[in-house]
Amino acid sequence: INPSGGSGSKPSGAAFQDALNNAFQGVDKLQKNAHASTESLLRGESEDLHKVALDQQRASLAFDLFLQVRNKAVSAYQEIMRMQV
Repeated sequence: INPSGGSGSKPSGAAFQDALNNAFQGVDKLQKNAHASTESLLRGESEDLHKVALDQQRASLAFDLFLQVRNKAVSAYQEIMRMQV
């Protein structure tokens, strides 16, 4: 990572933002997939209840993991703000 901001790789802040954005988009995609499979089952287009249950569980676990990572990041930020310079 190039901290000087010159040509080359992105600054660390942008890389962190990209990582969070990708994680958020991944969780969103899993939730939309779970919703679509549930809708498909309710319309009678699919009879695979196990797939629907797995999609729902994947979305739930991904959201819980994302939430815990967010909580740790906020906690780390608060700890840094409490440090005396």
